[in-house]
Amino acid sequence: MGTATFVDIIIAILLPPLGVFLKFGCHSEFWICLILTIFGYLPGIIYAIYILTK
Repeated sequence: MGTATFVDIIIAILLPPLGVFLKFGCHSEFWICLILTIFGYLPGIIYAIYILTK
Protein backbone atom coordinates (compact mmCIF):
# COMPACT_ATOMS: atom_id res chain seq x y z
CA MET A 1 0.00 0.00 0.00
CA GLY A 2 2.77 2.54 -0.50
CA THR A 3 4.24 4.66 2.24
CA ALA A 4 1.05 6.01 3.84
CA THR A 5 0.38 4.93 7.39
CA PHE A 6 -2.99 4.06 8.87
CA VAL A 7 -3.16 7.44 10.61
CA ASP A 8 -2.46 9.26 7.33
CA ILE A 9 -5.35 7.43 5.67
CA ILE A 10 -7.77 8.18 8.54
CA ILE A 11 -6.85 11.89 8.49
CA ALA A 12 -7.26 11.92 4.69
CA ILE A 13 -10.76 10.48 5.04
CA LEU A 14 -11.83 12.89 7.78
CA LEU A 15 -10.14 16.07 6.48
CA PRO A 16 -8.54 15.45 3.08
CA PRO A 17 -6.61 18.74 2.75
CA LEU A 18 -5.14 18.32 6.24
CA GLY A 19 -3.87 14.84 5.43
CA VAL A 20 -2.16 16.09 2.29
CA PHE A 21 -0.81 19.18 4.08
CA LEU A 22 0.80 17.10 6.82
CA LYS A 23 2.58 14.97 4.23
CA PHE A 24 3.56 17.54 1.55
CA GLY A 25 3.20 20.96 3.13
CA CYS A 26 1.64 23.89 1.28
CA HIS A 27 2.59 22.81 -2.25
CA SER A 28 0.45 22.14 -5.32
CA GLU A 29 -0.84 18.80 -3.95
CA PHE A 30 -2.45 20.62 -1.02
CA TRP A 31 -4.13 23.26 -3.21
CA ILE A 32 -5.47 20.66 -5.65
CA CYS A 33 -6.89 18.67 -2.74
CA LEU A 34 -8.43 21.79 -1.18
CA ILE A 35 -10.15 22.78 -4.44
CA LEU A 36 -11.44 19.24 -5.00
CA THR A 37 -12.75 19.11 -1.43
CA ILE A 38 -14.54 22.44 -1.87
CA PHE A 39 -16.21 21.20 -5.06
CA GLY A 40 -17.12 17.89 -3.48
CA TYR A 41 -16.05 16.00 -0.41
CA LEU A 42 -15.69 12.65 -2.19
CA PRO A 43 -13.29 13.87 -4.93
CA GLY A 44 -11.13 15.38 -2.18
CA ILE A 45 -10.99 12.08 -0.33
CA ILE A 46 -10.19 10.11 -3.47
CA TYR A 47 -7.40 12.49 -4.46
CA ALA A 48 -5.95 12.59 -0.93
CA ILE A 49 -5.81 8.82 -0.61
CA TYR A 50 -4.36 8.51 -4.11
CA ILE A 51 -1.64 11.09 -3.50
CA LEU A 52 -0.72 9.65 -0.08
CA THR A 53 -0.43 6.07 -1.31
CA LYS A 54 1.34 6.59 -4.64
